[in-house]
Amino acid sequence: MVNLDFSKNKDNLIPAIAQDYKTGEILMLAYINEEAFQKSVKSGTAHYWSRSRNKIWMKGETSGHIQKIHEILVDCDGDTVVYKVDQIGGAACHKGYGSCFYRAVENNSLKVIADLIFDPDEVYTK
Repeated sequence: MVNLDFSKNKDNLIPAIAQDYKTGEILMLAYINEEAFQKSVKSGTAHYWSRSRNKIWMKGETSGHIQKIHEILVDCDGDTVVYKVDQIGGAACHKGYGSCFYRAVENNSLKVIADLIFDPDEVYTK
């Protein structure tokens, strides 16, 4: 069994970076607790802890854009993981982009550098 160090902060959460397993593109950063990690390992699909909803969620449970895990990397301190994933549907970002990192700093402002893959208003219901 893999023992990660969830004890370093009061919420018992550690960062989880989702990376496209084919291209190496960073798709998103989220947080996991031990239960979310175990669900990810057992199911082979990425699960995270929602700090805003205070619950575990499976990536794509609403949008259908799930993340199939191909490999999990653990850092030297055991307090950060990288999920190397196949991003089903092509979009990891809830704003409709392939990556949550779809903007770059240019001339002290943010410039969109990626194409919109889906319209979030059509995918998510309020």
